[in-house]
Amino acid sequence: AMKLQAPQFQALFTPGLRSVAELFEKKNYELRIAGGAVRDLLSGMTPQDIDFATTATPAEMKEMFTSAGVRMINNKGEKHGTITARLHEQNFEITTLRIDVVTDGRHAEVEFTTDWEKDAERRDLTVNSMFLGLDGMLYDFFNGYEDLKNKKIRFVGKANERIQEDYLRILRYLRFYGRIAEKPGDHEPSTLQTIKENAKGLAGISGERIWVELKKILLGNHVNHLIQLMYELDIAQYIGLPLDGNLEELDRVTKSIQNLCPKPMTILSSLFKVKDDVTNLDLRLKISKEEKNLGFFIVKHRQELTKAIGPEPLRPYQDFVMDSREANTNSKICELLKYQGEEHLLREMQQWTVPSFPVSGHDLRKMGVSSGKEIGTTLQQLRDEWKKSGYHMDKEELLSCLKKL
Repeated sequence: AMKLQAPQFQALFTPGLRSVAELFEKKNYELRIAGGAVRDLLSGMTPQDIDFATTATPAEMKEMFTSAGVRMINNKGEKHGTITARLHEQNFEITTLRIDVVTDGRHAEVEFTTDWEKDAERRDLTVNSMFLGLDGMLYDFFNGYEDLKNKKIRFVGKANERIQEDYLRILRYLRFYGRIAEKPGDHEPSTLQTIKENAKGLAGISGERIWVELKKILLGNHVNHLIQLMYELDIAQYIGLPLDGNLEELDRVTKSIQNLCPKPMTILSSLFKVKDDVTNLDLRLKISKEEKNLGFFIVKHRQELTKAIGPEPLRPYQDFVMDSREANTNSKICELLKYQGEEHLLREMQQWTVPSFPVSGHDLRKMGVSSGKEIGTTLQQLRDEWKKSGYHMDKEELLSCLKKL
């Protein structure tokens, strides 16, 4: 048996958690940390959010919290057995151990149990199926800790059954592979075969859920390998990716973009050959307007908007920003530079502040230009001169330019 003593674990014991633990202990209900948080702690990481599991039923928890005067937050978790209690400015999501009775590949009907192994059995991957007692004792029914140490991603029990309970688990397998596995291509062939046989099930999963997983895959490791797999295993067509995605471009972009913190859409755009590919992705996944526009932008400008030869390589990008009438062009240009692998230019671009044009209509009136139309044309001419100077000319220089004009 293994007992965890890590500082990350000790740090979880806030006043809130101590109070919760006390309540459960008094009533002799078992309470353990579950799932992803255990995986993170065993990897030496501080978990982002912590799920707890217990032998107490929702009704028993509600009664216990109510009589102790603890506030409960109503998130619609109760029919899955989750109660959220709030103590010391902290929320605690606590779920009753459960068995899935019927599943339709998306939703499960559950019944409650006090058997920890039965609950672990219905979880997706071995590395996510462990529990941790508040004394640091590890409960690991499916060798999850071994798999974590060996950086292996495996389904709990039979892959076929786990996937058919919820087809999104195909993408979760790929996501955790990108998070935990050391090198690409280290899969059990039978697992890949099972995924391929079940890929079609993803057609029934909502676009929103798929996009959440896909974005995490795009931000993890082995992206090129995992997306190639999506094509080999027939997954791509069911999740909105183009049928003839540009895998050579993907390969090139993923190599050069690695340390530049791109947005998920920036990487994904490498698969798109035409604008319609972005539109089709949006129809399937309901991506945000900002994500869609970024996709359009990269597909449209990646070829012809490139650095200038000569002393000012950044000029074409700066000119583009200056000519643009849209608000967030600057951030789109930065994503384009990442896509193009232009690390030095990206850094320069991030430090560049957009200069503001120093001359106004008011200045021209003072110089005796009176008609509105003439003011408009003159301002445009001065803007062109300003642009030619690399945005360096100040108000005086521009106005003396006006005398020549």
